[in-house]
Amino acid sequence: MRYIAASSVLWKKYRLAQWSLYLLLVLLFALPTPRIIVGEESFVTNYLLFSLTQMFMLITLASNWNLISGFTGYIDFGHITFFGLGAYSTGILMGKVGWPFFPTLIVGALVSMIAAILIGRATMHLKGPYFSIAMLATLAAIREIVRVARPITGGGPGLTLPPYLNRPLFYYITLFQAVIVVAAIWWIKRSEFGATLVAIREDEMGAEMRGINTTLHKIVAFAMAALSSGVVGGLWAYQNTFIEPNLVFMDSRTIEIAMMAILGGLGTVAGPVIGAVIIYWLRDVVWANLLQFHLIAEGLLLIFIILLLPKGILGSLGDRSAGFQKSPLGRWLNQAKK
Repeated sequence: MRYIAASSVLWKKYRLAQWSLYLLLVLLFALPTPRIIVGEESFVTNYLLFSLTQMFMLITLASNWNLISGFTGYIDFGHITFFGLGAYSTGILMGKVGWPFFPTLIVGALVSMIAAILIGRATMHLKGPYFSIAMLATLAAIREIVRVARPITGGGPGLTLPPYLNRPLFYYITLFQAVIVVAAIWWIKRSEFGATLVAIREDEMGAEMRGINTTLHKIVAFAMAALSSGVVGGLWAYQNTFIEPNLVFMDSRTIEIAMMAILGGLGTVAGPVIGAVIIYWLRDVVWANLLQFHLIAEGLLLIFIILLLPKGILGSLGDRSAGFQKSPLGRWLNQAKK
């Protein structure tokens, strides 16, 4: 009877969380409606739509990074390479060739995916920090190639895209992509493919001994994450209307999305979402009040996450009786109570 009662409580909590999620999605999709109907700014301002659009992009990037780094355990310090390739594909095709936006978005995603397959075949045999350093070197190399190829990429001065101000359109596209990516990762986590990725993270040699083609699974996950990040890069380039190598292939952007995934919880579905929301709005507050010290604040936040919440928010709070109590923050709070 006690087991049945506990199961009933868990089911009610699950249903409540499910309906809360549905309600949140309905509210997010309905948010720009007054702006579209009226045609003027009301409480739904351009700034609000822009901020939420940026947040949705970061949710997608953090989820993509989590797919390869959280699920397989291969920490990728060069993931923003695929964001940059998508951005430059869109920028070159729109700014120099004159293509419309949506075809360039598809091409940018394909370019990023193909690049991930080629890079993955060359680097996925590396383990631990060697893979991370190789990806960081790949990011630096591609950034320099883009800078040198001035006739095609515009070089250091960058490229300018045709201006197009339609905040609701970018809002809906990025929201839809974020929902699709999170839903896809939710499905992957519950699939045989996702179980294989976790097996690679826990014991890659053991997975290989069981006949699993670990290299193929890692490259597929790598390519999936790159495809989605390429789309985000193209959207960002068109919304920003200007791209240049240092702005697009920015090292700190990879660190930022890694912080988001780690804060929320590596290897979880909702972790990157929670981390992206917290860090994006926290960064917004820090920039508004501590502009000259925002990098110091982000560094301190990273130290806090690594030392006190190594498993992230979901990893530490998922099992309040064990996970959180055993975390450094939980032990510190217990000592403070004595």
